[in-house]
Amino acid sequence: MTGYGQADGQLEGIIYTVEIKTVNSRYFKAKTKLPDTMAFLEADIEKLLQKNLIRGAADCAIGLKNISANMPFEIDEKILSGYMERLGRIASSAGLSCSADISGLLMLQGMLAPTLTDEKKAGQLREFVLDITQQAVNKLKQMRSVEGMAIASALDAHGAAIKQNLEQIRLRSAGASQNYQDKLKKRVEELLSDAKIALDETTLAREIAIFADKSDISEEIARLESHLQQFEQSCKTNEQAGRRLDFISQELLREANTIASKALDNDVIHRVVDIKCIIEQIKEQVQNVV
Repeated sequence: MTGYGQADGQLEGIIYTVEIKTVNSRYFKAKTKLPDTMAFLEADIEKLLQKNLIRGAADCAIGLKNISANMPFEIDEKILSGYMERLGRIASSAGLSCSADISGLLMLQGMLAPTLTDEKKAGQLREFVLDITQQAVNKLKQMRSVEGMAIASALDAHGAAIKQNLEQIRLRSAGASQNYQDKLKKRVEELLSDAKIALDETTLAREIAIFADKSDISEEIARLESHLQQFEQSCKTNEQAGRRLDFISQELLREANTIASKALDNDVIHRVVDIKCIIEQIKEQVQNVV
């Protein structure tokens, strides 16, 4: 969801420049920086941003450049005179010469006040500013769409890698019970050989059945595959899928953790670790998806 868009336009001798920057965020959050003369447009601009961007933290700044003799603000001469008189009095009492910096004084709070705008002009300004804001948003969305194509390609590759590891896990887990049965039987025979006690096949079968039930990961594999299918479908939809992908990635990780806790085969465990690393990459990347 990172992006940048800029647009400008001229109205009645003033050039308005709109800059919008977005960064990753789980929810939508907007921050606007407007001149005092345009403070009444803040809610309209935030509404436009939320409608178009859905997710992400957006910073919108609007700047003015006056190329005419018209001033969009008024100087409070009474306050300015008061500051200058007080500074002169302080300098005189201290035996200092006072040369006031007018530009510095104008930066003080309350020195500049926006000129009063009638309802008709306010409506014209609202329509004009929202139009160039929409232009900036469109450029930002174009930039984000390019990034989105790269993210989609990366997510597709991650899904394929998980599938490949999952298939190997399925093959390894298929013979896990038989391997355990053979190892357990051999171990028991070694322990009982000296005592010349016969192996109770019923007890061995029961032990193997308990092990098979505890270590069976077929359901987890099936659920993980189902989540992968949902993930792929969500990546291909034209609707906003960011939050859905975020949720599915959490479910993928949950199933991978369960497989890791049940598996006793080293190769299976190593492949689960690889899957979990891939899922963590997915979780980071889906934060960029609207």
